[in-house]
This record gives sequence, structure tokens and C-alpha cells, in this order.
Amino acid sequence: MQENTDRKLFLGARLKRLRRDLGLTQTAMAEDLSVSPSYLNHIERNQRPVSAQLLLKLAETYDVDLRTLNRAGALDEARLSEILADPVFKGVAAPRHELMQVVEEAPAVAEALLRLYQAFDDQRARARAAAEQGENLEDAAPADWVREYIQSRGNHFPDLDQLGEAMAIVLANERPPHAEGFEASARHRLAVIHGLTVRTLPTEVMVEWTRRFDLHRRRLLLSESLGPSSRAFAVAYQLALSEHGAELNALAESAGAPDPATRNLLKVALTNTLAACILMPYGAFHRAAEDTRYDLNRLAARFGVSYEQIAHRLTTLSRPTARGVPFFLMRVDQAGNISKRFAADAFPFSRFGGACPRWRLHSAFRTPGRIITQIIETPAQDGKPGGRWFTFARTVERQGRDGFGEAQDLAIGMGCELQHAHRLIYAQGLDLQNPDVTPIGPACRLCHRHPCAERAAAPIDRPLAVDDWAKSLSPYPFASA
Repeated sequence: MQENTDRKLFLGARLKRLRRDLGLTQTAMAEDLSVSPSYLNHIERNQRPVSAQLLLKLAETYDVDLRTLNRAGALDEARLSEILADPVFKGVAAPRHELMQVVEEAPAVAEALLRLYQAFDDQRARARAAAEQGENLEDAAPADWVREYIQSRGNHFPDLDQLGEAMAIVLANERPPHAEGFEASARHRLAVIHGLTVRTLPTEVMVEWTRRFDLHRRRLLLSESLGPSSRAFAVAYQLALSEHGAELNALAESAGAPDPATRNLLKVALTNTLAACILMPYGAFHRAAEDTRYDLNRLAARFGVSYEQIAHRLTTLSRPTARGVPFFLMRVDQAGNISKRFAADAFPFSRFGGACPRWRLHSAFRTPGRIITQIIETPAQDGKPGGRWFTFARTVERQGRDGFGEAQDLAIGMGCELQHAHRLIYAQGLDLQNPDVTPIGPACRLCHRHPCAERAAAPIDRPLAVDDWAKSLSPYPFASA
């Protein structure tokens, strides 16, 4: 009997997610793909497999990377697997195929579970910290909710990209005589269209504020502590609010934030995104990134923005017809606190803890302003092979100064899957076929690598294996599973 080697692909949930990300109805997508709406409906409900011809048509019509489509949902499955390692779920054995079933057939339920665990884990950490100080802490964590929402959208907001490109064209056409640069054009439009002036004031006057809008006098007040790129970004932020406040309000409302504080914080994040889209319009920025091989310093000089602003913008290049390298980004201070964590695609580090100390992100503080590179390897999990990532990091100066006149550096770490590294100028001269690789893990409490001299804690699902007759390389030796 001849073996049937045909493999039927049922990608209904993934196709539906792609359609929604593109903002298309079933009828519109069916027309683009030259199929009937009823046939597309059957595919999305996994009542029909996706044919090879349809996959090719998808790739041709929407510039879809078929490998990305085929692994869509794998990130959510990995995140679910990660949270199930928490001792609170001890005794719950969820095989990989069940997790994938949840992600594929009920993605909204999977997202709800992830958000619920994030809220639980944050509340647990805050309660533990409060208990140590003899306090009660019951506040929610708006920043974490906003971060999760943005990541659920792949850090990509097509509507804001379109608004930003349109505004960039307007500013270029309206540039006043003898004016140079974005800030002059933006100030001119704020004055002429919105009756708003911009003033820079001493830090003694601004006190704690770096940017403040005086509604009654129609003035945008900026602190002299801001550098040129931060000042331009502040002006772009005000322009985004003045021109598209209604659209930003609608986007923030549609997200379904749990309370007004979270909703307001999300609006600030969306306004920041629109400001970046105005300063660095998608089409021009994507072309420049490709032409310079993602040289962040050259891009910063070309668009008049900071290294950090360029780094953040590079994580948003997910337009189907003009995709950039899918970067992830992490920003930390010298104490190890993570204040930014974004990704255009897969994210190799724990979403519920810090970075692995073997990743050279913190080494950037020893060489301020210089870029250091490293190729890292994440461990295999649940039968899946580990991944390899090309990373680079450098310090940036925090804008504004505190009450002691200090401006502490921050470290920005970026990276992408190793398969994309050849597109980056920072990988020039490296042997990417036989690279020098550093194995890393997720946060220590989730990592099973042993022995590790940098380990800061034992895994939460492994008991300590302390032997008073011997000393391990690791300060926290633990029993194997």
C-alpha cells in the first residue's frame, strides 16, 4: 500500500489573525486571493486545509513570510509553557499539543490567561515587597498591562504609521523660508494651525518636568535639560496630540484598559508611537535602514533623533509590504531594572523576569557609548530546539537630571534571529556559519542550565541540592527533574 505523504495544513486561526492584522474583511481578503468568501470562511474555521497554491498567493499578495505564518502562535505557546512552570500550577501537566490547541483555536483565551498570570505575578511580587516593609499594596500595574497590550499587537500600529507619513509630507510642504529641520517646521505648524508656541525654560523653573503643556496660555514648555533629539521628540509628541487627539483617544478606548490610569498610560504610549512615526515616516525610514544595513548611528544622524529613538523605531517595522529585520529590544539601568521590553517577532527572554546575566547587556556599562556584540543561544524547551540570536548593546544617556544633578546611563540591548544577522553592519566580519556562541537561559528562577556561576537563584520548580561535603561552581545547585 502506497504511503500518503501529502501533508494537510490547517492554519485557520493563523490566517484569521493575519487578516485582522491587515484590517481586512473576509470578503476583501477573498477577493484579493481570488477565492470565494465561503471558501475562506471554511479555511479560517479549519474545515478546509490551506493549499500550496493559496499559500503562494498569500505570500505574493501580502508579502507574507510563510515561515512566519507557519510559526505564528508559537510565541504564545512558549509563553503559556513558561507560566505553567510556576509552582502555583504544580500537578498541572499540559502537553505541548494542548497548549497549541488553545493558541490556535482560542487565541483570545490564551491572551486572557497570559494577562491574568502577568497581573497575578506582579501582584505577588508587590505583595512580597510590601510585606518586607510591613505595608499593604493592592494597586494595579498599568505599565505591565500597557506593555502586554503593545506586544500583543506585535509593536506595530499601521494606522499610526499612515498618519505619521501623511504628517511628514505636510511638514515638508509647509516648511517656512530659511527654516531647517523637523523642529522648525513642526513649531511653525503648531503656531499657525493650533495657535501654540514652544518655549524652553531653565530647569529651576521646570523643576521635575521635562515637558509640560500650559493649556490656558497655549504654550508647550520644555526643560533646558533636554538634548536636541529629545526636544524635537517633545515637539512631535505635542503635534501628534494636537493633530490626531481624536484618533488617539479612539485607539486607547478600543483597547479595553481595566481602569482610567491604564487607559491614560496607553494613550501616552500610542502618542509616543505616533510622534516617532512623524519623525521617522515608515517608507523613508525602512529604505534608509536597509540602505545603511541598520547602522543606528547613521540613521540617528539622518533623521535627527537619538540612538534610543532609532532602536525603538526599528522594533516596529512589520508592514507586510515592507518588513524590516524583526528586532527585539530591552532597556535596563545599572541596577538591572528593566524599563523597556519590545519585540517585532519572537522574544528570547523571560517575559516574567529579568535577563540572563550571561547576556552581555550589562557589560555595556563598562564601555560607555561603544557597541558590543554577542551571539547567544537559548535552550531547547518542550522538545523544541533552542534558538540562536545576534545581539548588540550600548549605553545611552538618560534625558533630564534628577534632584542631585545626576544623569545616569541606561543600556539598550537589541537583537534578532541569527538568520537575519547578515543584513546588519554590526555582524560584518563575523563567521556566521560557525559562530562563537554563548548559551544563556531565561530568568534564573526559570532556567535549568547547570552548572552556572552567574546563577542568582535556584529554579522555582527544582529543590536545592546542597552538599556540605562539596562546593559547586553554581551558588545554587539544584536537583535534576
